[in-house]
Amino acid sequence: MSDAAPIHDAAELTRYIETRYHARHRQQLQTLIKLAEMIEDLHEPDHDVPEGLTAILRRLTGEMEVYMKKEELLVFPLIRKGAGPPLAERIALMRADHDDHDCEIAKIRHLTDNLTLPKGACTPWATLYEGLAEFIADLSEHIRLENDVLFPQFEPESAAHV
Repeated sequence: MSDAAPIHDAAELTRYIETRYHARHRQQLQTLIKLAEMIEDLHEPDHDVPEGLTAILRRLTGEMEVYMKKEELLVFPLIRKGAGPPLAERIALMRADHDDHDCEIAKIRHLTDNLTLPKGACTPWATLYEGLAEFIADLSEHIRLENDVLFPQFEPESAAHV
């Protein structure tokens, strides 16, 4: 499958999101937690250390896992079947989850001074911030595809978000 999202086929787009984003987020978050733990442990007295980043990433991992399971087991199967009465309500819940994810990303940006490495940062610290930047970009595109492309196809006109 090419990296271009199949935006004109809702069922294929759900499969694309699962393989391109869900699988990747799971891998990314585990790696980021390990790196954040290392940086927080090694650089604890340093005033530039993103203290609390590991806790945010762990919380985000739990939230994301619940969110992705809801999509995989409840929302995407309905979309693949061509909708159904509970779909619009579930989409509203997914949009609320997206807002929560955006809040967690804002906390990460604040804690890391918008992913700005301190002077003399070690290689693992740089790797952590590069990984965070990639994760944030992936999550932002994941959310955009759902909010702007996928979900509006299954929402009543009056509730659709453009």
